[in-house]
Amino acid sequence: MDERYMRLALQLAETARGQTSPNPLVGAVVVKDGEVVGFGAHLKAGEPHAEVHALRMAGAKAEGATVYVTLEPCSHYGRTPPCADLLIEKKVKRVVVATTDPNPLVAGKGIEKLRRAGIDVTVGVLKEEADVLNEMFFHYISTKTPYVTLKYAMSLDGKIATKTGESKWITSEEARRDVHRERKQHDAIVVGVGTILADNPSLTVRFGHEGKQPIRVVLDTHLRTPLQANIVTDNMAPTWIVVGHHVTEDQMKPYEQTGVQFIRMNEHTIHIPSLLRELGKRNVMSIFVEGGAHVHGSFLSSCSVQQVIAYVAPTLIGGNEAPSAIGGEGFGRMMDALRLQVKHVEMIGSDIKIVAKG
Repeated sequence: MDERYMRLALQLAETARGQTSPNPLVGAVVVKDGEVVGFGAHLKAGEPHAEVHALRMAGAKAEGATVYVTLEPCSHYGRTPPCADLLIEKKVKRVVVATTDPNPLVAGKGIEKLRRAGIDVTVGVLKEEADVLNEMFFHYISTKTPYVTLKYAMSLDGKIATKTGESKWITSEEARRDVHRERKQHDAIVVGVGTILADNPSLTVRFGHEGKQPIRVVLDTHLRTPLQANIVTDNMAPTWIVVGHHVTEDQMKPYEQTGVQFIRMNEHTIHIPSLLRELGKRNVMSIFVEGGAHVHGSFLSSCSVQQVIAYVAPTLIGGNEAPSAIGGEGFGRMMDALRLQVKHVEMIGSDIKIVAKG
């Protein structure tokens, strides 16, 4: 029975994916005498946590009830009061927790506080599912850097464009729509300036999306992004341009007047691990890299990839000069290659979607 209610809590948490960063996804369900009397999900950072929504719905029925929560209740004062204190105040009888919170501010303290108050606490129900639910948050908390997803669309022979650079469209419309669903689940979209120069993309979530847009991050060492580019002029989402240390304030000023923000690296080039640390400081929990072969190669060579999403079209392009999905020098020995595990495969339209994780 615990798994049944915890599964409902996990489903509730999932509904807010793409909205809660830099907070985790959390769902909660209150059960009294075999009936669900309250439920809720954390919807946005700074707003009430899942337990608060669920307990409010339960009202007086919360006393003596069992509360199922996908992540350990917080025990510290942040932008909202501690949920552990609220559970104690409402005199719940039992709390079932899927997984503990790795945040040092919590990390077992919430469970300890509940037990000290005489509440029966069970930990580990559907833990594996709960860990997968918040894998981006857990990575961010433990490394202080964003979770990196590398995405590309390629032909059956591994090409992302023809030898002339033409790439519209390798995959089907159904696959392109799915890319927008994946974009929504990340804090930022990362591309190289070559993509801006070649395609002038908007890099937004479309197809009816009305929520928060991911930050658009452009890797542009020498600041070659045109002032007329869509990402500079359309005001549809925040735009951050990453440049080398030699780019001057005078060069950046016209862009800043349009609202663009800059990340100026200490190096002449853009060092990916340094960039990830800087993005982490700016509360970017996850990034969706759609950069082209050169950018993908930079992330691979620095071993800065947690997930790969590849869309494979039943098309053959051929040609030694047609670019592949990942460029750069690559690894010289098979023993150094990045090994991933395929976690999901599905047909989307006429294409295959493969999700692999490190």
